Parts: sequence; C-alpha cells; structure tokens
Amino acid sequence: MTALSILDLAFVAEGQPVGEALQGSVKLAQRAEALGYQRVWYAEHHNFASIASSATSVLIAHVAANTRTIRLGAGGIMLPNHAPLVIAEQFGTLASLHPGRIDLGLGRAPGTDPTTLRALRIDPMEAEEFPDDVLELQAYLGDQTRVPSVNATPGKGTHVPLYILGSSLFGAQLAAQLGLPYAFASHFAPRELERAVAVYRSTFRPSQQLGKPYVIAGVNVLAADTRVEAEAQARKVWVSRVKVLVGRGQKLTDAEAEALLDSPNGASVREMGRYTAVGTAPEVKTFLEGFADLADADELITVHPAPTLEARLHSLELLAQAWR
Repeated sequence: MTALSILDLAFVAEGQPVGEALQGSVKLAQRAEALGYQRVWYAEHHNFASIASSATSVLIAHVAANTRTIRLGAGGIMLPNHAPLVIAEQFGTLASLHPGRIDLGLGRAPGTDPTTLRALRIDPMEAEEFPDDVLELQAYLGDQTRVPSVNATPGKGTHVPLYILGSSLFGAQLAAQLGLPYAFASHFAPRELERAVAVYRSTFRPSQQLGKPYVIAGVNVLAADTRVEAEAQARKVWVSRVKVLVGRGQKLTDAEAEALLDSPNGASVREMGRYTAVGTAPEVKTFLEGFADLADADELITVHPAPTLEARLHSLELLAQAWR
C-alpha cells in the first residue's frame, strides 16, 4: 500500500488570528500521528495572508515539541532564499533535538512574487546556484564540509535526509543525478507530473542516502461524510484561491470570486486543482489509488484544504480509515 503523508500550509481563514491557525497545525499533526500518517511537511511561502508556514523551521520545532513519533519536515525550504550554512544549522538543531524525525525538502522557486522577493533581499539569479547549494548543504549535514574550515554546528554528522521538490524536469533531473528522493508538486502544478517522474526514474543514480528511486506526489483531498458536503467544501476552496491568485491585491467579494472562477480567467485555478480527490471516504480512496498508479508514486503527500480545521481533521480521519 502506498504510504500516506500530509503537507500542511498552516491555513489562515479570513479574520482568524494567526496564532490560532498555528495551534491548528499542532492539532493536525497530533491527529496525523495518532492515525498513522508517515510524515507532515510544511512549505515556505511569503506574503500570503492565508498561509502561516513562512518561518518553516520555527513551526517544525514547535510541532515537534508537541508530538512524539511522526516525521516532520520542510516541503520545502526555498533554498535560494537562504545561505546553505544557515539551513544546515537550523535543521541540524531540529535533528539534534528530535533524532530520526526530521526531513529537509528543498525547492528552487522563491515561494512568492517578485516584489516580495526584493523585500527578502534576494537576487533572482540565486536560483541558478541551486544544484551547488544543495551539495554544499548536504556536506554541512554530513561528515565532510565542502567549504574549508567551515562547519555547521549543530548540523555536522546529523545526515538529515534531503528531498528535491519540483514541478518540472529540472528538479527531476537533479534529484536523479544526486540520488535523492523526488517530491512533485502535483497538488498545484500538475502538468509535467508523468513526464518528470519518468525522467527521474529512468536516470536515477544510487547514492549514499538512497539506493533506488523514491517518488512522492502531491494531491489535494477533500473527504467528507457525503459527496454533497465534500463538493461544497471544494467550491469554497476554489473561491478562496481565486481571491488569492487571480484577484491578488484586490478585495474581491465571494460573488466576484465565484464569477471569476467560472470565467476563462479562473481556468488556471481549476487546472491547478486537477489532482483533487473530492467525495466520501471510498470515493477518495478510489481516486487516490488511481492517482498513485498514474504518478508511479511510492508515497502520496496529501493536502487537506477544507475551509475549517474541524473539516480538515475529519478529512484526515476518513482517509486514514479508508486507506487501512
């Protein structure tokens, strides 16, 4: 049976205090641990009012302190935004405090828009150094630094497992070349999924970390007691995404967002959600089984974007029960 994990963006509802949303992430991880999910990851995004996982390593530390066994990690850290040494120290600290529980997924995109990127004081050309930065970071977490006389403390010798995240052939080729697991962001960028996974598997080179290819594929899940309820939740999710992605910088009403969703301008939002399981537990299970085959995935990392924490927790429970 394909392994199941969770990607949590620490969703913030309109008008909700951020602290309340972050405590919701703790509850979600605790429930995921009790239900037997393999891992929970958090993604670095900046300047999104609806996403509170921007300080990713800080959130991981808090959740790890409030759970016992489940693996936690970044899905991912946008490495061009950071010095590899700093990330090695952060995740070396996490691994030292919570041995055997910490993952480090790495992405090349900025996780934000160009204006926010400038506010982060990041040169867009930093992304060109991504392959070298991954190797430098890997060495800091290993036994032998690539930078003479510079070591990560904490970090050195922790061997935090690295994962390459992507939504294109670039990430697939890099993960294969370095012999690292590959996580594809098909939950919001579905177009290149099959091609990228095929390239990754066919060109994979074994490494010290990984002997054979390992694919994680992202998929949205909205499981509810009835299909009508699940579809109503899905509609609210797409409307909220239109507000964020299509109407960014504008204050759209729900009615305006609904109209945009059903217009050609909303087609891109609907396409982003191509891989979304919506329905009752058996319906969601059937969809995910087919998706796992399509993606040739060893593991599914599920995003549960229902509008409320209670609905997200229930979606987790329904999926876990059906999957068993």
